[in-house]
Amino acid sequence: MLNISGLKSRNMISLPLDLPNVDVSSVRLNEHGDYIITVESMQSGTICQHCGHKITKFHGHGRWIKLRHLSILGCRVYIRLRPKQYECPHCDDRITTQTLDWYETKSPHTKAYDRHLMLQLVNSTVEDVSRKEDVGYDAVEGAIERCIRITVNWDEFKELSIIGIDEIAMTKGRGNYVAIITTQQADGHVAVLAVLPDRKKETVRQFLETIPQRLWGTMETACTDMWEGYVNAVKEFAAAHPEVSIEVVVDRYHVAKNYRECVDEIRKRECRRLKKELSETEYEEIKGVMWGVRKNNENLTSDERKKLNRLFDYSPELKLAYTFREELTAIFEMRLTKEEAKKRLLKWADKVRRSVLTCFDQFLKTLDNWLDEIVNYFVNRLSSGFVEGLNNKVKTIKRRCYGILRVTTLFQRLYLDLEGYRRFA
Repeated sequence: MLNISGLKSRNMISLPLDLPNVDVSSVRLNEHGDYIITVESMQSGTICQHCGHKITKFHGHGRWIKLRHLSILGCRVYIRLRPKQYECPHCDDRITTQTLDWYETKSPHTKAYDRHLMLQLVNSTVEDVSRKEDVGYDAVEGAIERCIRITVNWDEFKELSIIGIDEIAMTKGRGNYVAIITTQQADGHVAVLAVLPDRKKETVRQFLETIPQRLWGTMETACTDMWEGYVNAVKEFAAAHPEVSIEVVVDRYHVAKNYRECVDEIRKRECRRLKKELSETEYEEIKGVMWGVRKNNENLTSDERKKLNRLFDYSPELKLAYTFREELTAIFEMRLTKEEAKKRLLKWADKVRRSVLTCFDQFLKTLDNWLDEIVNYFVNRLSSGFVEGLNNKVKTIKRRCYGILRVTTLFQRLYLDLEGYRRFA
């Protein structure tokens, strides 16, 4: 127990120091208002750092060390200690300095204070925490390195039924994409498995091979976009291991983005045409119609629907494209079997091909190429929406912690934001 006394003897409280195997020798308040708590190790012996034997021959004490600990009543606290040293009879009496369980060698903090820093870092920045805690920037980064691994800890997972693969640009406009691999657990919790340096098939396949064999049988679905590197990596991994039975699902929202862009291109073209052909008064009636076109029909307000119908009067081609888009969206909303979905999608594609429209031509090729992976969505109606949500978090981290250039750093910060409260609270 630690006694902190005021001017009067009755103005005193006792606090558990919560540091095992030590006795408190003294407590003093320095000129900066910091509590300096001097302790002495009560633990006998240590493990030889050279041979690993337990050693008990006392040699003496090492240099004084001072470790930042959890604050008390708003005051900084430092633990002051002279570690014991022991001689090893198996190594010609070479000396090993004792390290107690509550701190790490060469760390300027106790483990408890490192954990406190991790909590402060959740949804924050190193610079901000450094200022609030009055510790050096490098000291906070050092705490991250001690507390957060740079690769996944597979011991934390019992199953990987759903994994998601997506990418994000590390530097905007430079095309340097990194692949982010995640999993959604049975309770809905999303965990990051890896941040890979690129999105090549070989890189993704190499990571998949690091998954412990005990988890292979739990893998059921890989949600991804239409990037061949991801899809082929998963398929090759499954083909190489009979224990793995995993289906690739092309995310419906990536599919929707593709076909909705087709309609948006017609909207832009038609609005440019109508701006030239209509009078100012007539064009004013359809001005700002973009959001109405982009919305699903069922979500339109009465004003948006009125303006949209007016636009369709001027552009039957856009109306037809919009109708096809809504029909396709309706298919994805239906509870269909995989085979039923395939029939409906092929029927929709045939109807579009027989129309006068050409805006869907590229999407129809995409549909032909990825039909099996697209209709896999209808098996369990799984999507990589959780991956997209994580990508938004990554973008937030990049804005908040500007200057992240290493994938290991991004993995640590992403892990901390996702797991920090569960692990360190």
